[in-house]
Amino acid sequence: MTIAEQRPTTTANRYLTGNFAPVSEELTATDLEVTGTLPAHLDGRYLRIGPNPLHDPGERYHWFLGEGMVHGVRLRDGRAQWYRNRWVRSAAVADELGEPVRGTPPARDFAANTNVLGHAGRTFALVEAGSPPYELTDELDTVGACDFGGTLPGGYTAHPHEDPATGELHAVSYSWTRGNRVDYTVLDTEGRVRRSVAVQVHGSPMIHDCALTERYVVVLDLPVTFDTGMVTEGAPRLARPFVGAAINRVIGRNPLPEPIVARMARGASKGPAVLPYSWDPDYPARIGLLPRDGDGSDVRWFEIDPCYVFHTLNAFEDGDAVVVDVVKHPRMFATDHTGPNEGPAVLTRFTLDLRTGRASERGLDERSQEFPRHDERRTGRAYRYGWGVGFADAVLGDSVLKHDLDAGTTVERRLGAGRETSEFCFVPHPDGSAEDDGLLLGYVFDRDRGASDLRVLDAQTLEDVAAVHLPARVPAGFHGNWAPAEAGA
Repeated sequence: MTIAEQRPTTTANRYLTGNFAPVSEELTATDLEVTGTLPAHLDGRYLRIGPNPLHDPGERYHWFLGEGMVHGVRLRDGRAQWYRNRWVRSAAVADELGEPVRGTPPARDFAANTNVLGHAGRTFALVEAGSPPYELTDELDTVGACDFGGTLPGGYTAHPHEDPATGELHAVSYSWTRGNRVDYTVLDTEGRVRRSVAVQVHGSPMIHDCALTERYVVVLDLPVTFDTGMVTEGAPRLARPFVGAAINRVIGRNPLPEPIVARMARGASKGPAVLPYSWDPDYPARIGLLPRDGDGSDVRWFEIDPCYVFHTLNAFEDGDAVVVDVVKHPRMFATDHTGPNEGPAVLTRFTLDLRTGRASERGLDERSQEFPRHDERRTGRAYRYGWGVGFADAVLGDSVLKHDLDAGTTVERRLGAGRETSEFCFVPHPDGSAEDDGLLLGYVFDRDRGASDLRVLDAQTLEDVAAVHLPARVPAGFHGNWAPAEAGA
């Protein structure tokens, strides 16, 4: 499928130029060229997703709002069998592409664009803020919107975390339509929600991620909140006070009725792509600990200085404290409403003292970075290593970082001029015993070649293991994961 004639042409918005610019064609390529040697134990798919607008969304376009496109590479027996890229077919995307709608569209339908992972033998494309996941086939074609067999109470999150002891996914999901409530859910190994708990927060914050320990779920209640003014801006001038008043009676207190949500969603789909969240300097910043077996009244809150966190690295319990490692932004969407661009984001540790009820903070690394990952066999447990990628002026650079949190050191690998990294995920070696004995997989754009590679690095040394050369560019995007093949597949 190609829509070259519809490719965005706006250049004033940074998220529509360079490697942020969308691609206009869906491809299938087989028997890809490989430099180096792909380890034979890599049997599965490397998947990653990101925004890829179908049309020019205009200068006010926010990077988080483009239609989602999944990019995948199938590895097996030391070969790269295929590369595919596919738009996630929400009802609107299917209609634009002249295709029948897959499944039953939900009331809040948005083409998932933020994360993609395998769970319970299925592949899910995820997005947040009240929209449901989309299920995909192994070949990345869209099956349809998914409510986990009717067990999902509303929308879902972009960032569930798997408990390595149970294989279940734990998540904190938000939506401005839920008022001042967010939902903690547990998705079991059969792909059904077995537990759902409503948690009250200050207002209507953007909660992009959470964290997990053996006893707690970490809830981030931070000062990026739903902005009523952004929603009412598209209304007729005389109607704005009435629309704003109606929303203000709800936001921060009670959920909106579903028919109103559906009407607003239909209206928003015809307007400019504006993300209605912004920095609120008066909103208290705090971290909550919800016992995994508790209810919403059991959350214990710890106040912190104002900041914003998109991503946690990991969290764990340490005696009478809970340690939460994050990438901390000084603020978010205060001056730039097109994407994250409010100063350096640094690796930071919060320690929550369960005896005193106070939080302390210290920096772990001062390099500007994002997309932190760890060995997910250590999720919620004490751990030593984390990995990330460097940023410069809100744009991905060419560096991959390895943090040794015990030694307090960081190793930086520069991939070379003209290359732009994306998130790298950790894949453990099946026979390895050390925490960092494994591989890092991620897409890297090569400006000289005008295309991207799937780079495979040694997680211990950050040295090259292999590169799969793709026939096209993978635009700068969001999250990816290694999805190992099912037994016998």
